[in-house]
Amino acid sequence: MIDFGWNYAIIKVKSTGEVNNMLQHERFEKILKQLQVYKAVKVVDLARELHTSQSTIRRDINELDRMGKLKKVFGGAIALGSVFISDEADVQTKVGMRPEAKDAIARYAATLIGEDDFVYLDAGTTTERMIPYVPVENVIYVTNGISHAQQLIRRGCKTFIVGGELKNSTEAVVGPEAVSSIRKYNFTKCFMGTNGIDLNRGFTTPDIEESLIKIQVIERSLATYILADSSKFGMISSVTFADINAASIITDKLPVPAYTGYTMVKEVEA
Repeated sequence: MIDFGWNYAIIKVKSTGEVNNMLQHERFEKILKQLQVYKAVKVVDLARELHTSQSTIRRDINELDRMGKLKKVFGGAIALGSVFISDEADVQTKVGMRPEAKDAIARYAATLIGEDDFVYLDAGTTTERMIPYVPVENVIYVTNGISHAQQLIRRGCKTFIVGGELKNSTEAVVGPEAVSSIRKYNFTKCFMGTNGIDLNRGFTTPDIEESLIKIQVIERSLATYILADSSKFGMISSVTFADINAASIITDKLPVPAYTGYTMVKEVEA
């Protein structure tokens, strides 16, 4: 009887170890599937969804990071295809980046502006490319881009520019005065730039002051369009200014089909 009990104890311990290994593999699979869809996951969310502890999820993420399956970040993990960016190129550098894609996006975006629209054009090199194609008659434009305002006036468009501090690197007007002036307006449509697009983190920018402008504009617009070439997908910057379902996206190519399950996406040929 004693030998039987000892053998049974050994078998039970081995069996429990096999079950634990199987559960770990299941967690690995679910974590990686979440990353395929959302590109970024949080420890607290995974723990809740997988009905396990946060410490267990952290160990799983550490192991998957060691295996080269994901990239561990503070509070969670990101897919290997996702990139965090914290800085921003100046206007002169941006102008020369993917000009054909930006022009195709801008041409299409301009066709969405109709008679009696009250339009906001965000500062940025892609929205700036809309200006040669936008209608002039019976449309009012508001912008925080100095160059945008100058070009709109040259075309004969009725144009308002928001007041505030001029940001040197992007030539955009930002600050509390700009946010306050935007609160006066109610736009039919706004056309916005972004530094990154991610299913989980939404639309992001590296600049807090610019994010406050974008948030206010989107809140005061009936329709919001994000203009972004395909290189922006999978990029995550410092500040989220809108969730992924808060705007329609106009792009040259959609690299991840999953985005169409969350918002409207229009692809245009460059």
